[in-house]
Amino acid sequence: MATKRSIFEEVGDTPKQVAAPGAIDRAGQGARGGVRAWLLALLVMVVVMIAVGGLTRLTDSGLSITEWKPVTGAVPPMGEAAWAEEFAKYQQIPEYQLQNKGMSLSEFKSIYWWEWGHRQLGRLIGLVWAVGFVVFVAMRKVPTGWTRRLFGIGALIGVQGAIGWWMVSSGLGEGMLDVASYRLATHLGLAFVIVGMIFVYALLLGRSQSDLLQARRSADLGMVRLSTFLVGLAFIQIILGALVAGIDAGRGYPDWPLMAGGFLPPNPLDITPIWRNFFENDGLVQFMHRMAGYTLFAYGLFVFLRARKSANRKIRAAFHGVFGMMFLQMVLGIFTVIYSAPWHIAIVHQIGAVALWALILRGRFLAQYPISQSVRG
Repeated sequence: MATKRSIFEEVGDTPKQVAAPGAIDRAGQGARGGVRAWLLALLVMVVVMIAVGGLTRLTDSGLSITEWKPVTGAVPPMGEAAWAEEFAKYQQIPEYQLQNKGMSLSEFKSIYWWEWGHRQLGRLIGLVWAVGFVVFVAMRKVPTGWTRRLFGIGALIGVQGAIGWWMVSSGLGEGMLDVASYRLATHLGLAFVIVGMIFVYALLLGRSQSDLLQARRSADLGMVRLSTFLVGLAFIQIILGALVAGIDAGRGYPDWPLMAGGFLPPNPLDITPIWRNFFENDGLVQFMHRMAGYTLFAYGLFVFLRARKSANRKIRAAFHGVFGMMFLQMVLGIFTVIYSAPWHIAIVHQIGAVALWALILRGRFLAQYPISQSVRG
């Protein structure tokens, strides 16, 4: 029973209740470090998946498996009879009949393994996500508010698998030698979305909740807006790069800065209906990729110069890295064009796009959640 207080009692004599330090971080913290490590493992796997997918495209291996069997397809052909059956299925599609007529079984096996490896890696990514998600949820180690985010990653991975088959199936139709370029762009675009989500989530989990709340109050909103637009421009350039890869547009017009001696490629709108030129005309598609690259570089330079005025040295350093990678990526793009997109240069250019994408997202993150620094800094 509470004792009655005297009307003459000093207010200062009442014991004060002080909030325990670190209460925000302890509340619903979960296994932030463990979840972050799991996400980083997924991130590495998805980046490798992008590289393997690029090599699968560059080696013309993507149509070697003509069926989608999410479970039983994990087992490759066992024995000569099984290989002969798979080869017979491939011989029925236009790519073999119009482009690879006379291919030997050993040559077929080489392209089959690329596509099988690509699909197998996709299955492994899905398995790693599923096991990690179930374990963290079952052990109640998911930080508060993160269950939907982590489930969303798994949902996108599943959608990506379905889009992969949607893409492959487009190359099996009559008269098709490759997959539809817009479907390839959708497939690659979603891969970059997944990479971006995982990377930003890993950045968030790498800092305590109290630190993030405090840092957000000091956000450089101007740089956040500028870098958000930079993210959008970079994504458009990634999609255009996928369109270039989808129709092998990077192997035509090996001159720079002109195209076949002119600013515009010859016959940029000769396909009917006209809208198809923006997806299927190799000259126009490469031209759009070049122009978008110039635009991205010019705007990136503007953002870099604006970032140099930031009082936070971490933000300045982050956008130094962005601009440096952007310059390197532009040089790689020029070499890819000049040498008609050999696989070893083209794949480095694609991995460069992943690196640039991550650096831009990191720069935006640091502008939104600046890391505190000393007054001297």
